[in-house]
Amino acid sequence: MALMHLMATNPNRPVYLKLRDQIAAAIIDGVYPEGEMLPSVRALAAEHGANPLTVAKAYQQFQNDGLVEVQRGVGMYVVKGAAERLRAREREAFLRDEWPEIRARMARLGLDPADLAIFT
Repeated sequence: MALMHLMATNPNRPVYLKLRDQIAAAIIDGVYPEGEMLPSVRALAAEHGANPLTVAKAYQQFQNDGLVEVQRGVGMYVVKGAAERLRAREREAFLRDEWPEIRARMARLGLDPADLAIFT
């Protein structure tokens, strides 16, 4: 599984948060389906050239949020409902943090949301 390169996103954002966003997207997209095991900390760190402690910190957030459960000695599993909870959270963050700027830029450019339909 290839997640986006970590440095391709906002360079001022901590790496563990970038990694967390990419893992969340993979869960939402079904790359890591509910009930399935996430890659081990070491495997994901090796795949991305990241520090295992950084990966562990990203995974810890998912555990704290109740989106994964740990089976000691086995691994971390995506819990039922995690994808929908993440989708709702990401949707809310998009509408709160990104959409106002996009809407303002569209207005400056004289674009109507209907104009974007030709690109889908």
